[in-house]
Amino acid sequence: MLLVAVAGTAAVGAAPGEGSAAPAQASPRPLGQIVPAPASVQAGGPAYTISAHTRIRVGHSADAKKVGDALAKVLRPSTGYPLPVTAQDGRDGIRLRFTSDRSLGDEGYRLESGRGGVTITARRAAGLFHGIQTLRQQLPAAVERPTRQHGPWQVAGGTIKDVPRYGYRGAMVDVARHFFTVDQLKRYIDQLALYKVNKLRLHLSDDQGWRIVIDSWPRLATYGGSTQVGGGPGGYYTKAQYKDILRYAADRHMEVVPEIDTPGHTNSALASYADLNCDGVAPPLYTGTEVGFSSLCVDKDLTYKFLDDVIGEIARMTPGDVIHIGGDEAHATPHEDYVKFMTKAQAIVGKYGKRVMGWHQLASANPVEGAIMQYWGTEGAAADRKAVAEATHENGVQVVISPADRTYLDMKYNKNTKPGLAWAGYVEAQRSYDWNPGTYIEDAAPGSVLGVEAPIWSENIRTSEEIEYMAFPRLPGVAELGWSPEATHDWDRYKTRLAQQGPRLTAMGIDFYRSPQVPWVNE
Repeated sequence: MLLVAVAGTAAVGAAPGEGSAAPAQASPRPLGQIVPAPASVQAGGPAYTISAHTRIRVGHSADAKKVGDALAKVLRPSTGYPLPVTAQDGRDGIRLRFTSDRSLGDEGYRLESGRGGVTITARRAAGLFHGIQTLRQQLPAAVERPTRQHGPWQVAGGTIKDVPRYGYRGAMVDVARHFFTVDQLKRYIDQLALYKVNKLRLHLSDDQGWRIVIDSWPRLATYGGSTQVGGGPGGYYTKAQYKDILRYAADRHMEVVPEIDTPGHTNSALASYADLNCDGVAPPLYTGTEVGFSSLCVDKDLTYKFLDDVIGEIARMTPGDVIHIGGDEAHATPHEDYVKFMTKAQAIVGKYGKRVMGWHQLASANPVEGAIMQYWGTEGAAADRKAVAEATHENGVQVVISPADRTYLDMKYNKNTKPGLAWAGYVEAQRSYDWNPGTYIEDAAPGSVLGVEAPIWSENIRTSEEIEYMAFPRLPGVAELGWSPEATHDWDRYKTRLAQQGPRLTAMGIDFYRSPQVPWVNE
């Protein structure tokens, strides 16, 4: 059944008034020269040229119309074309279709381009949405600009069939050390969507700040969220704002995974409520960057009422099925207490119908059936990887891989990078890309690798500009590791495709790091 299409004439070049005075691009971008690399590409045949007559045909599906509207929102400003989104069927233009082809899964798509138009086919709306990201990248980088640009706007001929390698392709923002506003998160969500990232994890609490309103414990936000690293004003999300973030991400087929870090990294909660402390004395708010000094009081019943209230309120707001409970760097919690606490915490998450996720230290605390561990160690942490591997052979436990010396986007590129940290070493573009998630955890159970994540911690990252400088160009590489087949992973080929992203990032207003490892191009 035809659900979405973009229609238009197959003009060979731009018509008068459509940018004909500008130097024409010699040829369209070769099919499949995008990031992430598609699973299958068969190039050939004439290109399609988007013109003033192009329509976006979406059939009578509301889901398809949303995808068509999203495409039009990108293309209209730069092309200057009306690009109406229409239910009217037709053979020309850009067409979005739904299919029963199970080989496409829930996120895959097929893109077919020829003289008459472009057709994107998928089983689910997420596949259509990922397909239009591919279409964007096949067009000249100037299509991302917010003002009218010269064409022609050509899509090379041929067929792409594309499905993701992993179901979890994530990015994380630490909003606890430094607070980031709703609009700042939305900007980053839009950037992530272009690279088919489908999970956004929000680190909502830490020693320095509590960033989400909990009605039953109001001082968590109003007091615990009143500062940040360095003593700035901090901030927090109201429930309405949190739901707004969830909706915005969902419209881009991205699921938000909230994290409440426990039992350590909890000074903001302990400072907000004295009774959560074993001695009944609240510590002062903390604005430094040390870790491992705080702990919830494991033997107090109030601790678990607190956790139940917090997890319950967040679970009721969050449509996604995963809640992250932290569990890292709990140096102030004796191991026996740690196991006791994490056992109870996991049960609370399960009580609210959610799947528990925690840092890889969860491996030492009897992860429950279906639990997700997140590995954050470095290449030298063989013992940690062994423990994670062993845990994956029990109870269907899975792992998301985010090695600090590969995927932590707050690590410096080199000694001169500002901002960023270097405790895990310097992480250049090649190091971030040149590894295999499928073999990183040796002896892990087959099928236990759920995917990858690129976190950005904010001890000394304060602005969107700093997030973007540290994320790009490394984020696209991690996204490719999560999406593209293992057979496509080759640094020499990848860096050529990455180089072509430079003009696109510039057009999007992103001041990225110009890695000397990448042969950047102008467009």
